[in-house]
Amino acid sequence: MKVVVVGSGGREACLALVLRRTADVVVTPGNPGIPGSVDTPAEELDADLFVIGPEQPLVDGLADRLRAQGKVVFGPGADGAQVEGSKAYMKELASAAGVPTARYGVFGNVDDALAFLRTMTPPYVVKTDGLAAGKGVLVTPDLVEAEADVRAKLAGEAFGDAGRTVVIEEGMAGPEVSVFAVCDGVRAVALDPAQDFKRVGDDDTGPNTGGMGAYSPLPWLAPGFADDVIARFVQPTLEELRRRGIDYRGLLYTGLMVTEEGPKLVEYNIRFGDPDSQVVLLRLTSDLAQLLHEAATGDLRTDPEFDPGAAVLVVAAAEGYPIAVRTGDAIQGLEAARSIEGVEVLCAGVSAGSDGQLVTAGGRVVEVVGRGPDLPIAWERAYAAVGHLEWPGLHHRTDIAIKGEL
Repeated sequence: MKVVVVGSGGREACLALVLRRTADVVVTPGNPGIPGSVDTPAEELDADLFVIGPEQPLVDGLADRLRAQGKVVFGPGADGAQVEGSKAYMKELASAAGVPTARYGVFGNVDDALAFLRTMTPPYVVKTDGLAAGKGVLVTPDLVEAEADVRAKLAGEAFGDAGRTVVIEEGMAGPEVSVFAVCDGVRAVALDPAQDFKRVGDDDTGPNTGGMGAYSPLPWLAPGFADDVIARFVQPTLEELRRRGIDYRGLLYTGLMVTEEGPKLVEYNIRFGDPDSQVVLLRLTSDLAQLLHEAATGDLRTDPEFDPGAAVLVVAAAEGYPIAVRTGDAIQGLEAARSIEGVEVLCAGVSAGSDGQLVTAGGRVVEVVGRGPDLPIAWERAYAAVGHLEWPGLHHRTDIAIKGEL
């Protein structure tokens, strides 16, 4: 099978790596650190399967354009991509499907938004309606900070047009869990759950990022958790989408908070999460290309299988991330990191310098995944490998997977 992966980050590097176990893979546009990268647009390539990684091309209708060419695509059309393209749409969809989620309101007017915000109890949650690369969410115990965030977003100062409508939610308490559902329009199967870490600093301090690390499996989760999520969250949502005439074939990321009342939906995304999907995909022992092809053709028959061991991912970030990112620094130590047993090094925000050496080109530069028979060994391997990486201003969290889980 020939597979085209669309995208250029750590998620696409991992998808290509796992798909390559059983398929021939090219990545467009990829990056100089991802083998098989090509500059040719997806519409000009031919393959048995197209897997679209990022959310923006899905929202922009790439899956529709490829399907119009007769291509087999894993990823929703623009109609299904509204699930992530608009948080207001996602919340309304979840409510219509009867999915447990936080109380919320949607606002384009500052006065109405602030009036609703003041009825909530902390922590306060303010989200951009549109896409914001995982950074459009403020969670704070401070009402004054939340009010200022509402004003900045609605004025277009913080996230431009993506923030001119805001979703305000009640705060929820509990650990967060990521469940990835592979969907064929009617049926869905779950991959193993993972947990990611959004804040830039240790102990969940500092601003939100696209994700600073992740691990899987989650030994503290009850057995059967993922199957319960499919039954209570994903299947009702697929049924509601079908009622709206939407044939959703792709990945439905289900971000949950495990509250005292049980799991509640934080968000749906329309693609594999980055970086939390990497720790799941690298544990997969069954054929990913076959699984995604079945979903894309509306004939999901395979149940995924996983290595019982653990995976821990640590993001090595550029100086200034996630606020003012410095780029262009030479990356040292990649081969030394790769030489450690059980380690995969995924190039995310990189480009080629004038001498051909890889240099930093984004906020999340390199993702290091340590694997092992258990979490402590996977953790040790991941952090040993990160220790080999060097560039000016490199920073990473030191507590991925360690707080209460190891």
